[in-house]
Amino acid sequence: MRIFDTSVQELKYRIMREIAKKAWNDELLEGVLDIPNIIIPGKKPTMRCCVYKERAIVAERVRIAINPNNINNWAITSLEIACDECPSDGYYVSESCRGCLSHHCIDVCKRGAISFQHGRGAFIDRSLCVNCGQCAQVCPFSAIVNHKRPCQNACKTNAISSAPEGYVKISHSKCIGCGACVYQCPFGAIVDRSSMLNVIEMLKKRQKDGTKKLCAVLAPAIYSQFTYAQFGQVVAGLRQMGFDLVVEAAHGADMVAKAEAKELVEKGFLLSSCCPAFVKFVRNEYPELADNISSSLSPMATISKHIKELHPGISVVFIGPCTAKKEEIQQEHVRPYVDAVLTFEELQALFDGIGVEILSLEESQTDDMASYFGRIFARCGGLAEAVTESLKEQGFSDFDLKPVSCSGMDEVKLTLVRKAHGRLDANFIEGMACIGGCVGGAGCLTHAAQSRSLVEKYGKTAGDMTIVESADNQVR
Repeated sequence: MRIFDTSVQELKYRIMREIAKKAWNDELLEGVLDIPNIIIPGKKPTMRCCVYKERAIVAERVRIAINPNNINNWAITSLEIACDECPSDGYYVSESCRGCLSHHCIDVCKRGAISFQHGRGAFIDRSLCVNCGQCAQVCPFSAIVNHKRPCQNACKTNAISSAPEGYVKISHSKCIGCGACVYQCPFGAIVDRSSMLNVIEMLKKRQKDGTKKLCAVLAPAIYSQFTYAQFGQVVAGLRQMGFDLVVEAAHGADMVAKAEAKELVEKGFLLSSCCPAFVKFVRNEYPELADNISSSLSPMATISKHIKELHPGISVVFIGPCTAKKEEIQQEHVRPYVDAVLTFEELQALFDGIGVEILSLEESQTDDMASYFGRIFARCGGLAEAVTESLKEQGFSDFDLKPVSCSGMDEVKLTLVRKAHGRLDANFIEGMACIGGCVGGAGCLTHAAQSRSLVEKYGKTAGDMTIVESADNQVR
């Protein structure tokens, strides 16, 4: 049974599963040095030049996993030892060059960076080239190509560059924590911060003295994950691990939809606050629009705040597809409400490391309910639909809503630049950094095409519950 999309995810999972297993059995301190040999047995390399480098990379992953403070409060960091030192980005002449007579590439280059070498065709002097790309546009053979690292292609905020030594370098002032580079790097050289050991410590303490209650908050995108089991079995697995409450973040989404509808009517123009990567990008690149960001906390923080108010002293763990949430919970206005964040990848490793076989469990229900609209926040367009519905439910049907939904940073950037320059007639912008919305998050087990339809299917099980009814209900 294949659970993950890529072998890089599989490797990451195996390492995290081994860490979870040893931590749960109180064997991590004496067994941490054994993990590289467990993951990379024998003497024959399968991924790198030798097993010694493979084990060194595993050891570095383990080091960051067991001490996430090594990367400060950042969501994302790079592993220099794992980076394959991909060729530097820029335009190069490929073997398709025919050495034609027209020399369009030379004519269009204003820097004099292109010359012809007899018998070899065109040549680009990298010291003169400014990567404008005009030569590639005019080449009749499409022989000039823009060569970028996969991580650089994935990063739409220009946060990734090449260090002089050749490995990847991340600008954390530009990074929005979306994790696109984590998923796209074919060598697994970029990793996200992990709170898994903190969660294991909470679970063990709960099991030992039974005093500190725990709550798991599940992102709506979970309905498209763990497809080898029933959603109710995932809930049951969390209860077996030691969580006292299991709550839907979709409940918080209903609260947000109710509040944002009112705020939209009051302000006349609003940007969504649900995606922390989107919010950070707006603040970084379009500060003139920042005042229009919704004042609502994200659904994760909203429902967590509600839970903490109902159950003083409880610890809250958010489980979802989002690496940016790992940075969001470090923010001053969110930190009091969420104690840790796990991705779906980490939850799978936790289940298997602890030994929870969810397929053998009877289904269990969550401790709250959410509306259809709260549950479809997981896919692009869901928030806009929820705000539309919330306006109707609260008697604001006369408000002339003009929503725009965008997912993936290419769409987000285009939408924001049009709005900033007065070329977009919209008064509500739903922005999601991941393509397709949260169902495309970097921490998903899989990014299957049916993820959107699975979210829709589960959303419909909410029946006739309205957004307002859900928002006004308390967690049991």
